[in-house]
Amino acid sequence: MNTLQNKVALVTGGSRGIGAAVVERLHQEGARVAFTYRGNTEAAQQLTARLDGVLAIVADSADEDALRRAVQQTVETFGGLDILVNNAAIAIPGMLTDTSTEDLDRQLSINVRGPILTTREALRHMRDGGRVINVGSVNGSFVPVPGMSLYSMTKGAITAFTHGLAHELGARGITVNDVQPGPVDTDMNPADGPFSEALTPRIAVKRYGRTHEVAALVAHLAGPEAGYITGAGLRIDGGFSA
Repeated sequence: MNTLQNKVALVTGGSRGIGAAVVERLHQEGARVAFTYRGNTEAAQQLTARLDGVLAIVADSADEDALRRAVQQTVETFGGLDILVNNAAIAIPGMLTDTSTEDLDRQLSINVRGPILTTREALRHMRDGGRVINVGSVNGSFVPVPGMSLYSMTKGAITAFTHGLAHELGARGITVNDVQPGPVDTDMNPADGPFSEALTPRIAVKRYGRTHEVAALVAHLAGPEAGYITGAGLRIDGGFSA
């Protein structure tokens, strides 16, 4: 532990699920951590009550001004920024012919535009040797069921963004990586939920992933031993896409 001592991290969408596990793991590793959340105030308060010194910031990832303020508040509170974890995302499943323009725009705003704008603002403050970690999805390139085309498109965009940005930032020692979870047990997609019967047989290890397993990969990428990993798409899916 304490591999991230004196580092400052911002995690978007950090009040629950994978985001909350990432906040907790980075905090355990010694980082000073801020996270954004939109509507789940109770979960955010529970997290900050459990983790001393963690900062919760209300910010809708579709709101450019809110994202800018979140980055600035993190920097002002902790004195800098070393690690950005773009985790906030939504999925609105549905066949393309049944999808409204509003649902399309919402997914693009949060899943694609949000990470790009947050990263752009963060890079104005990030110290050399920093880390940008995008939480994408195995569905960015592997789509085993119908109704996920638009969500998958947004995650594929993040993979491409990761590849390009790695070249832009390499000279500063800033790494950029794309963590790609498969099915993970969260309140949005529980291991005993309506999709599990169809998904679990496709997973090589025959179980859903756990949020702390994804958080462990994020923490490794944020740490000093991952300085030669950049531009990578790292699947953590139990063999779901194998």
